[in-house]
Amino acid sequence: MKRILTLIVFLIFVTAASIVWWKNGTMPANSKDHTAQIFVIDKGEGMRKISNDLKTKGLIRDPIVFFLLTRKLGLDTKVQAGDFRLNPSMSAYDIAQNLTHGTLDIWVTVPEGNRAAEIADILEKSIPTYQSLWRTTLAANEGYLFPDTYLIPREATIDQIVTLMKNNFNNKYAALNGPQSKIFTTNEIVIIASLVEREARFASDRPMVASVIKNRLDLGMALNIDATIQYLLGYQASEKTWWKKNLTFADLKISSPYNTYTNAGLPPSPISNPGSAVLEATLNPAKTDYLYYLSDENGANHYAKTLEEHNQNVKKYIK
Repeated sequence: MKRILTLIVFLIFVTAASIVWWKNGTMPANSKDHTAQIFVIDKGEGMRKISNDLKTKGLIRDPIVFFLLTRKLGLDTKVQAGDFRLNPSMSAYDIAQNLTHGTLDIWVTVPEGNRAAEIADILEKSIPTYQSLWRTTLAANEGYLFPDTYLIPREATIDQIVTLMKNNFNNKYAALNGPQSKIFTTNEIVIIASLVEREARFASDRPMVASVIKNRLDLGMALNIDATIQYLLGYQASEKTWWKKNLTFADLKISSPYNTYTNAGLPPSPISNPGSAVLEATLNPAKTDYLYYLSDENGANHYAKTLEEHNQNVKKYIK
């Protein structure tokens, strides 16, 4: 009987201690300190790191309690990436709730090779202040909307967003150099890079595609680039994509300055937004005599110097 009483007393003690520990851990870190702090959560951060960072910033009392609290409330999978205005007088419950909807800025990722319309789709889903007129502004800056991950204010205007992306482009482009910068203007480099971005799936193909484009431009040949046709065709509702997958012979005859089958030279503006690696390859193309290339079913490119060699590649790689 004595052992049972001892066990009961021990369990009561442990339970009481747990309740005190839990209650203490959920209380404000400092109920008298209302000083606001900006707390940033990066994309992909887990709750354990977030909990430890909150403790380091003096915003919570106990990272273990906070971690368990978010699990208990089912908030651990709902916490957003971004930055939040918090203060030490907030309870752990308040902070946990705030992290699911109180972000001041929103992380937005723009993939390499997206066209302005695709970026508009991303912003429409991500930024609360999005308006349909944003598409026109984005399209006017095609090619210079640098692909990257941005922390964008929830209340941002389209001018602020475009400025953010163009400043990023300017900084990244200023760090690049290559012989083509002495031959082409910056805008022409961006146009060529936008073509390379869409035509070269793999890194090894980027300087090669840039080489073919340069060689054709030097000879005054039409570029015959499918991506420019896809660009002018726009959104394909049946395929749910901005880039039509299978072009027809009729598509290749469409009258448009973006049709590089019927018009020699570059299209009038970029068709996508290239990243640093593609801009670098465009400024420093491979030195080849290739005038043709095609992509096989795996996306790898195959090159040829003559039309005869190209036709052989067509028979070999195109089913």
